[in-house]
Amino acid sequence: MQAVIFSTCLRRNRHYYAEQVFKILWLHFLITSLSWCEMSDSENEGPPQLSSYALAALQEFYAEQQHHHSDLCGDDKYNIGIIEENWQLSQFWYSPETATCLAEDAVAAAGEGGRIACVSAPSVYQKLRERHRDDVSVCIFEYDRRFAIYGEDFVYYDYKNPVDLPERIATHSFDIVVADPPYLSEECLRKMSETIKLLTRGKILLCTGAVMEDAAAKLLGVKMCKFIPEHTRTLGNEFRCFVNYNSGLDCNLSVQLPVQEGPK
Repeated sequence: MQAVIFSTCLRRNRHYYAEQVFKILWLHFLITSLSWCEMSDSENEGPPQLSSYALAALQEFYAEQQHHHSDLCGDDKYNIGIIEENWQLSQFWYSPETATCLAEDAVAAAGEGGRIACVSAPSVYQKLRERHRDDVSVCIFEYDRRFAIYGEDFVYYDYKNPVDLPERIATHSFDIVVADPPYLSEECLRKMSETIKLLTRGKILLCTGAVMEDAAAKLLGVKMCKFIPEHTRTLGNEFRCFVNYNSGLDCNLSVQLPVQEGPK
């Protein structure tokens, strides 16, 4: 029954976002054409203004977007894919199986009642909240403010300002940091490494491209695991996990998942 509900939710979500793509294209047409059509032919100074029709359409679109995200409540909001990937932000969600493996390994590393930071790794955060809501404390560090639906768990984060964190986030206050840099560049990894070192009490689970192996070892002292993560979409680059602790991800290629008795 849960599988049917989840499948229905994903289909509904895909349909919703297909509609949004059409609306965005239509709004683009309105904004770039109608606003200019209604401009005065006079030589009045000042920037061009949106027409009242285009402005009303834009406001309606923003209101609908806000309403959609405010409707995400209960257990549904922790489903992977409930918030659509934004490729412009280099967002690619893990498959449910991979997200579960990473979440379970993080819980084992953090220990009972531990604290886990998910830095640019929302799929792992969602699985942690879905499976271990009362077992661990979790924060999601994200640039994308859509994830603010997670309330106090959400921490706005921009890797370009790696140490610019709110006062409520204490230094070295997380038992493990799970991080997935959005870009495959040494600059991005170097800056995110500053954040990771600032947050963790020692343990690091890094997910990034295999090409970053040497840089990851140099910056964070992590080594590549045998486990190969997968995404909901096929990526062009080989993706791997790196850790600096004894991890179940390094035992074999197929991590055994614990049986979940039910939501907690």
